Amino acid sequence: MRTPVIRAKSSGKLAAPREGPELREQEGKSVAIERSRLPYNRDPSRARNTRPKVTREDVRRREALTGELWVIIEDKAYDLTEFQHRHPGGYLCLRGVAGRNATEAFDNFHPAKVWETLLPAYHVADVTDVAVSEYVAGHREIRQQLLERGLFETRPSYYAKVAAWLAALLAAAVGLTVAGGGAGPRLLGAAVLGFFWQQLAFLGHDIGHNSITHKRGVDSLLGAAHVALFGVSMAWWKRSHNTHHVVCNSVENDPDIQHLPVLAVSPAIFEGFASTYHAKAFAPLVLDPIAHFIVSYQHLLYYVFMFFGRYNLYVQSFALLLDFKERVELRFVELGAVAAYWVWFCALASSTESTRELLAYVIISHGVSGILHVQITLSHFCMETFTKDQPVYTADENDWFRLQLATTMDVDCPEWLDWFHGGLQFQIEHHLFPRVPRHNLREVRKLVKAFCKKEGLHYHEVSFLQGNAEVIAGLYETALAARRLPRDGKSIGRLRESWTWEMLNAQG
Repeated sequence: MRTPVIRAKSSGKLAAPREGPELREQEGKSVAIERSRLPYNRDPSRARNTRPKVTREDVRRREALTGELWVIIEDKAYDLTEFQHRHPGGYLCLRGVAGRNATEAFDNFHPAKVWETLLPAYHVADVTDVAVSEYVAGHREIRQQLLERGLFETRPSYYAKVAAWLAALLAAAVGLTVAGGGAGPRLLGAAVLGFFWQQLAFLGHDIGHNSITHKRGVDSLLGAAHVALFGVSMAWWKRSHNTHHVVCNSVENDPDIQHLPVLAVSPAIFEGFASTYHAKAFAPLVLDPIAHFIVSYQHLLYYVFMFFGRYNLYVQSFALLLDFKERVELRFVELGAVAAYWVWFCALASSTESTRELLAYVIISHGVSGILHVQITLSHFCMETFTKDQPVYTADENDWFRLQLATTMDVDCPEWLDWFHGGLQFQIEHHLFPRVPRHNLREVRKLVKAFCKKEGLHYHEVSFLQGNAEVIAGLYETALAARRLPRDGKSIGRLRESWTWEMLNAQG
């Protein structure tokens, strides 16, 4: 399903300036901040006289001309060149919005104190030609309504139930494995353990977005505990996932769709691209035989790759944590947590009574957790992709909202099944407002769907089974394109020049 990009009905109409205090989120609570409190508004005459005036095009060209990283937030330009490598969310997501209007991305990933006290220090210019259409003002108003209704607030009782559910799953997995009394119960324990990991991942997702306590320090400690149970680096997850959110389904920038030689979600990938995440440029493709075979049949191999997907998470985690050239927050804490994970998992798996049973235990537990990988890829693999030359957003306005609609789908399921999907069924809403706790996303969906209907925007929502069918159809479409590509038979003897070798050795 490649969704058409549809222009909003009110795109061309300018909105009146918003008056009164600005509602922002701080630690999950809604706070009203008067713009007059911002440092550059306390003495307007002096502030305006000391900042140069620039246009959006000036900001866009800044990186190419000087190598500096400027972004636009509201009507101001900020120079984040020096700050990017200290950014808690990683520098790659900032590179993804370099030269662009990042107002929505900034607002929805940061608490109020960053906007009020930290951001002004990087203000270097005022942008003279930023115009807010009624369409942009309309989707920004959704956020104000969420804040007015307190939908950023976490309900502690909800996460108490989640913790009890996870504890019961882990206890069942351990009990069946250790005291099951036979190979059958132990392997059932492996399946329950895999299901525990699948459910635990949703909690890690909430922690990574600071949508539980909304306090970065507390959620970092929760993240370390999560790593000890899940075995995958939270630092790696944030590095990859934050980038994915900001540049969702960008061929050049989104690591979540850069999977060659295993999977290709768009024929545009075959035209060659420079991956900012993997720090590599890939020439237009002449596939080596290995990559050609895999991609040509990827629609048949998709569930196989999902079944074994967890092993790749281990590799990516160690690759980042052991790369001491890369800045990693809490590196040694995470290395200790990963070590703790392997200690308890190996001890548990050692309850098996033969090498064959041990192998089956590992394969079953990790394979069952592969349900998670299906759920993750379902949201984006069959949706629109874009390149720097063919964006899904227009140059004349900030199209964060339409970008998320074009590249993301929701899964339509009854409320009683929300526990199974863990919030991933509301990916559109989550991508728009990532700090909203998952138990409030159903309410967010009502507002988003109403706005889409008003503006005539396509909102893609299908059942879980239909979503799977659309992903397979999309992979098949790209597989047919891959079969038409020329093959370089000589690369069998020079693997180091092949795409298989390039991607397996890519940074990140």
